[in-house]
Amino acid sequence: MSTIGAYFRLVRVGWVLVREGVVSALPSQDMPPAIGVLKSLAEPFTRFRAKKQARSARLSRAVDRLGPSYVKIGQFLATRPDVVGVDWALDLSMLQDRMPFFPTETARIAIEGSLGRPIDDLFAEFGEPIAAASIAQVHPARVAGKKVAVKVVRPGVRQRFAHDIESMYLLARMQERLIPSSRRLRPVEVTRTLEQTTKVEMDLRLEAAALSEIAENTKNDPGFRVPEVDWERTGRDVITMEWIDGVKMSDLAGLRAAGHDLDRLAETLIQSFLRHTLRDGFFHGDMHPGNLFVDPVGTIVAVDMGIVGRLGKKERRFLAEILYGFIIRDYRRVAEVHFEAGYVPSHHDVASFAQAIRAIGEPIHGQPAETISMARLLALLFEVTDLFEMETRPELIMLQKTMVVVEGVSRILNPRFNMWKAAEPVVGDWIRDNLGPKRVVSDLRDGVKAAVKLAEALPEIAAKTEKLHHEVVQMSEHGLRFDAQTAEAIGKSEARHSRSGRVALWIIALCLVYLAFAIG
Repeated sequence: MSTIGAYFRLVRVGWVLVREGVVSALPSQDMPPAIGVLKSLAEPFTRFRAKKQARSARLSRAVDRLGPSYVKIGQFLATRPDVVGVDWALDLSMLQDRMPFFPTETARIAIEGSLGRPIDDLFAEFGEPIAAASIAQVHPARVAGKKVAVKVVRPGVRQRFAHDIESMYLLARMQERLIPSSRRLRPVEVTRTLEQTTKVEMDLRLEAAALSEIAENTKNDPGFRVPEVDWERTGRDVITMEWIDGVKMSDLAGLRAAGHDLDRLAETLIQSFLRHTLRDGFFHGDMHPGNLFVDPVGTIVAVDMGIVGRLGKKERRFLAEILYGFIIRDYRRVAEVHFEAGYVPSHHDVASFAQAIRAIGEPIHGQPAETISMARLLALLFEVTDLFEMETRPELIMLQKTMVVVEGVSRILNPRFNMWKAAEPVVGDWIRDNLGPKRVVSDLRDGVKAAVKLAEALPEIAAKTEKLHHEVVQMSEHGLRFDAQTAEAIGKSEARHSRSGRVALWIIALCLVYLAFAIG
């Protein structure tokens, strides 16, 4: 249930959006008539200065006024173009996560409270903050003569976010109630995902774990790495990691001055992202240029792992088959995979969906690869999902959005970057290993291993079955009553099935053991 405070906070949000011109910038096309009325009512209250600004600038100003929680909400919605639209998602992705510094003494108190040790025991030096975002700020420090980065959670941010997310739930419930067509997007579920994602991001131990996992996954990858975590100096409110001396990917002049090959960096970036997605099923969900550095030897270093995405084996296979189907123009197969995955409701027609997919795929094949915009392709895909009542798949939406951002960064580095050509070696290898003969052999080996484990467990299963049978007999003697004829029939059946079942189980076990040795 929403509190009175949630209603007042929502009214304040609406007023700020009106004053900063965000409401008047809402599109009228394909929107309910009420949106047009709302825009007309908002126009007289919009600041004159805001009317002259681009929509992204209006958004940035409004979010700055609303505070740190809304910066994080905006960044999250930037990963959900299915909810806010592709154009708005791109505008939200440009939000600058820069906040005022909080006092260094406050940071020291937070570190000591989180780690339970005096700051002077933890660090030889602890400097003034150099960067501050909505959730945390970063301080330089030294440990045993080595420079490190110390990230500290902003005081009070958890309580502030808890209040603001309540208003988001209220808005989501109103949206579902008043706009039935929005229900397939599951706005309440989206808000729940936002809440969980941000809670995870506010526990810096989990960010450290994500850095550690990606470090293990990528230890042999060419041209990509993440900072090393200092676990001794990491807790819920603080994470200490390797200091990165490098050039931000947004600084093209700095990259050129350092002698880096921008074309190679663009190719390495997209290939690294695809390896993480297809091979590992675990990827950085916020790969904007500010989170990507290039170190002196030309290696890309990704930081700020608060937002990550995961894909299971099944989702990775579906993704690869869909991608491969687009490449070879097998739109029927692309459509079938959507139905097999449950992405499209079964009452729709596969052929009709394949026709819609063809309408997206054919223009791609008619253009030079370097001119194809992933953002435009994403917009077309969302139009199709609306036509065929596809429900939101959060893990795939984050993947699609991150792919758009990564492609955008690559094209900043190289305006004629051909994403499809750069992706082919990684995607091709994955398809050969997972959808070709190697996959069959791997599945067979996995099946044999499972069968051997089953065979090893059969004696225990048989013992438990005997025990269960004994308990059932006792129950029948003390509580259940059968007539003589039924009891006799059950007894004969039990004896017969018990003998034949044991023989069959041991035959199966021996066969499985033989297969394991023969194939292994």
